[in-house]
Amino acid sequence: MARPPFDPRALPVDGVAGEAAVALERLTPHWLRQRFAEQPAWQAETADESAMLAPRQAPTPASVLIPLVARENGLQLLLTLRTEHLSAHAGQISFPGGRAEDYDANAIDTALREAEEEIGLARRHVDVLGTLPHYLTGTGFCVTPVVALLQPPFALQADPGEVAEVFEVPLNFLMDGQNHQRLSVELPAGRRSFYAMPYGEYFIWGATAGMLRNLFHFLRA
Repeated sequence: MARPPFDPRALPVDGVAGEAAVALERLTPHWLRQRFAEQPAWQAETADESAMLAPRQAPTPASVLIPLVARENGLQLLLTLRTEHLSAHAGQISFPGGRAEDYDANAIDTALREAEEEIGLARRHVDVLGTLPHYLTGTGFCVTPVVALLQPPFALQADPGEVAEVFEVPLNFLMDGQNHQRLSVELPAGRRSFYAMPYGEYFIWGATAGMLRNLFHFLRA
């Protein structure tokens, strides 16, 4: 299915998560590197979409890269807009990434390979900080989010078959609970809730927003 059976932009907002923003002094390369090295105790959120998996269905391993770009005005999150013709997640905003292949060394290798294939991001520009907990999607993937720093300058070349646009969003906007909307929809399998983080013309929602919520909790812990 190229698109979900509903338009998330047309749904009413049930509420706003509303937690305090991550302190700006934490949104720096040095602090993030220290946080991933320390690995404090924290609790990840369980997404509603994980309940959509068929019983005993084995999810497909996958990885995404959460690339944080070190700009002069602060860290920016690099995201992609998927092309309209894809068989899954068409036209949606996502992280670079995809399913694991047998020749990948590990989950991090999958994320780096996919980022290179999708947006032309060379591995030499990627400083991997660590990973977040697995995220189960309703489309049957068990995703490992790999968080990394990118130090400009670097060149990108999006694969036009998969990526319509590459853009950046300020990390401090995304790491503020006031910008985390809670939406819900009635589906044949029951009512499902999810997060959305609209930013200008970009509507970040679903698994992408869910993984960002877990990064938010990890940085606030």
